[in-house]
Amino acid sequence: MNKDLNQILKKKPNIKFFTTPSHGGKFCIKHKYYQFYKNDISETDFYEPQEALRISEKMAGEIYGTTNTKYLTNGSTSGIIASVLTCVKAGEKVLIWDKSHPCHRNACILANANIVEYSIPLIEEWGIPSSVTNEILEPYLKQGDIKAVIVTSPHYEGVVSDIPKLVELCHKYQAYLIVDEAHGALYPFSDKLPLSAVNYADFTVQSLHKTAGGLNPTALLHTNTDLDINGALSLINTTSPSYPLLASIEANIKYLNSKKGHNKVEQLIDMIQALKAECTTVDFFESDITKIVIKKQGMTGYELSEYLYKNKIEDERANDKSVLLLTGIGTDYKKLEYLFKKLNRLG
Repeated sequence: MNKDLNQILKKKPNIKFFTTPSHGGKFCIKHKYYQFYKNDISETDFYEPQEALRISEKMAGEIYGTTNTKYLTNGSTSGIIASVLTCVKAGEKVLIWDKSHPCHRNACILANANIVEYSIPLIEEWGIPSSVTNEILEPYLKQGDIKAVIVTSPHYEGVVSDIPKLVELCHKYQAYLIVDEAHGALYPFSDKLPLSAVNYADFTVQSLHKTAGGLNPTALLHTNTDLDINGALSLINTTSPSYPLLASIEANIKYLNSKKGHNKVEQLIDMIQALKAECTTVDFFESDITKIVIKKQGMTGYELSEYLYKNKIEDERANDKSVLLLTGIGTDYKKLEYLFKKLNRLG
């Protein structure tokens, strides 16, 4: 039996399959996707991909140092939902940010849990949320009966919370901590980036497609509890998974964990640092360096965003004060150089 998901897709036995998927690896509706169709296998195939997946996920857990790491092909959303379904029973309370991603609320609805909301103050001069602190959460936890807390760290703009402290606080009150680290998939692979939650929180989700070079909507769910996450995942996942996507997750993790991958992350960080040091026309928010958050004196964030768009640069999001430009493992020097060239022309 081949133990590598990617190897399964490289060569199949000379068998005439009368199984799903119906395209049989040969019929292709759009030719440019032929290789994807060719590698889209059925779980009934000769090489037992389910066993290969189990072994691959075990490998991933060893790389990240977690109790379990699960591959997700329905984004971090499915990881958040599965986490809540695993640790929360009907009628129990879940503490969530009042401006969190919709999947946090949806997870509570699906679990028939009672939602309690907390607020985060804005960093006014930048118009972005600050970090989540013990001081914000503890008043709610002191009231009792909070079964789980969901924290977004980092926020879109790279603001990170002190996860080890939050874990200690939540466990003090017998609550599970679920961290939405969708935008922090590179964190475990560089000491120059913020501390990842994967080795601290009870549940952590990461979106590989956001910064780590993965295909949409590949993601990971890391757990550090004795609770069995598989039952919840089986409730919300299809029984016909995409093995090309699963194999891409395996390849993605192996790349990030390789010397080549580490060098690529360090190169991205070094490029941004060097270009920022030469740019004096805008102010930079200091957080996760891969999130370039800028503001310009005399301009609103929306005006700055419009200037960038006119210069063929599309930002991730803007507010009245600042603009966010996301980078990731696929961001090259030429692209960054063009951005900073246009910023330097602001004068």
